[in-house]
Amino acid sequence: MKTLIKRSPFAFLLLVAVNLFVAVFSFYILPKKFFYDATIIALDKGNEIGFIGSYPLTILFYKITGLRYLPYPIIGLIQFPILMFVLHKIGIPNNFEKLNIKNGIVYLGIFMTAIFMSMPSKEFITYLFISLIVFLFLKGKNSFRKALFAIFFLLAVFGIFYRPYFFLIPIIAVGMYGAILINFKNMTLAAIFYGLLTAIFLSLIYGIIEGQYFSQVSREVVNNVRIGSADANSMIMPPIKPDTWYGETIGIFYGFFSVNLPVNGFKHILSPQILVFIIWQLFLFYILLVRFSRCIKSRTEHKNELWALVILFAFFIVQGVFEPDLGSAVRHKIGVFPLIYYALYYDHFRKKFQ
Repeated sequence: MKTLIKRSPFAFLLLVAVNLFVAVFSFYILPKKFFYDATIIALDKGNEIGFIGSYPLTILFYKITGLRYLPYPIIGLIQFPILMFVLHKIGIPNNFEKLNIKNGIVYLGIFMTAIFMSMPSKEFITYLFISLIVFLFLKGKNSFRKALFAIFFLLAVFGIFYRPYFFLIPIIAVGMYGAILINFKNMTLAAIFYGLLTAIFLSLIYGIIEGQYFSQVSREVVNNVRIGSADANSMIMPPIKPDTWYGETIGIFYGFFSVNLPVNGFKHILSPQILVFIIWQLFLFYILLVRFSRCIKSRTEHKNELWALVILFAFFIVQGVFEPDLGSAVRHKIGVFPLIYYALYYDHFRKKFQ
């Protein structure tokens, strides 16, 4: 056992060391389209800097810290080790050095973290914020209700000031948990279905008030200007325009499955980077779904882990509403990677903090 405990931290550090080179040298390898957001954040040509909104706050952060004035390889050299230090503080599970599907998902997740954090990024801030939520789950064993209230409050505040769709996550999570309390034959699928219905209901209410549904003011706005361009190969385009209640309903279901079970993405046979994400996403979703089902069956004993998974699946549902393409979907999943990491290894963390 002692040998295994030593091997796991070594495997983690080795993985970090290898991917540190990825974070530093990605700037010289990745195509220009990967740096579109980074350029907006670093240069702020539109003078968007401010205190509310993901772009304004991110630009402000990179200006205050001075990171915006550094070359991208140096930014990667600084950001990636910070995030890996946070992951290390969350904990390294036993048998992390063993080659299996679950560990492989995390290895690839760390690799993608190195890529997306090799430049100024909104996901750097999201990653740190989600880490705070994970620490609340880890430390909230003795005062779970207070921890859960704090998590919901933080998600709402983050949604108000940074990413608006995070405000929806607690509402959808409560809708999902309500379905779990009802004695359905398959409570796992029922929870996800009711989460989707909650998202649809919120979008329809928003449409009545504002005149446009959620996906119209997000996914449609982004994709309409990219149709026919070289960057449009992984766009999520529902079969019906979301300008009616039934179009939005179909669009949300279609978006959820396109983002989280993207089997329709196998048509991109000539884009290996898309295929890798699709395979990664399919395995990730399946494993999390199995763990979600397990926690539902013992929800009293696994309430921390269950709520972590409820919040994570609520985020997946939100992605189905707002994500314009598969590339954005994977980038945003890296922003919540600490929560994915915790959900994949909750057995280890449960034993550690008992």
